[in-house]
Amino acid sequence: MQLTDIQHDRARGVLLGTAVGDALGAGYEFGYPSPETTIAMVGGGAFDWAPGEWTDDTSMALCIARALEQGGDIDDIAENFRAWFAQNPPDVGNQTRSVLAQTTLSGAEMTAAAASLSGRTGGNGSLMRTAPVALAYLDDAAGCRAAAARISALTHSDPHAGEACQLWTHAIRYAVLRGTYGGVREFLAEVDTDVREFWQPLLDQAQEGQPSDFPNNGWVVHALQTAWWAIHRSADAERPLPAALELCVRAGGDTDTTAAIAGGLLGARWGASAVPREWRDIVHGYPGLRADDLDRITTNIIAAREVS
Repeated sequence: MQLTDIQHDRARGVLLGTAVGDALGAGYEFGYPSPETTIAMVGGGAFDWAPGEWTDDTSMALCIARALEQGGDIDDIAENFRAWFAQNPPDVGNQTRSVLAQTTLSGAEMTAAAASLSGRTGGNGSLMRTAPVALAYLDDAAGCRAAAARISALTHSDPHAGEACQLWTHAIRYAVLRGTYGGVREFLAEVDTDVREFWQPLLDQAQEGQPSDFPNNGWVVHALQTAWWAIHRSADAERPLPAALELCVRAGGDTDTTAAIAGGLLGARWGASAVPREWRDIVHGYPGLRADDLDRITTNIIAAREVS
């Protein structure tokens, strides 16, 4: 699939939007900023991030993106997850830690380890990293959804986590190609009735409600609702991308993750050119990458698909 210049800009916005949302929210994680608080990429927070440093959200997204860049498969993604985890990152979600702490040698083994966990397995840790999947499947909507589900299941066996990743990745793909958020509704129109009947009222609630209606945004459902609420509420803003990311942070709770989730779709809709220059200049993180590296990885993923 050959992309136009505008589509390329939107594609480049996917990883960059994820990263800047993540880094913006990092300094406020687990907090609830007051209305008087200025939201900026200041770092700090619970894990003392450097200003502009992204967290596990983008680091894991890049584990996926770097595997896709090389034409890799689920085993390569699992290997990248293990390599990242071996660096003893400061912030790892409980569910993800429980899986990666086990000895696994393949994607299938990691998926089985995730499926063996009991209790709550619907955290937001797979949704936060799903954005780059869309870049490898711009020409294949069904393949995009299937890959999102497979990659989600590496660490998160809850079906709603997989559905959320499918929904969001489908929406990102649609936004890159068409420049609107119509992929959310297209996804709902195409899925099974039970999936549609679960997610439709939740998305409606996000559009009509407030973060207090979905406060547990460490859960994948409330995390997606928070991101969709912020995107919907900022649609008419002069600068929708930074406005929505600020709203994610002001919603409080798992601020880096909700902003990373929103950032992937916002970047797909508005493009890398919509990211404030001061954010692009400072954003950085594992494994020693910066904004220009995210551009390169994105370009390589797309180029691999264009010649395949």
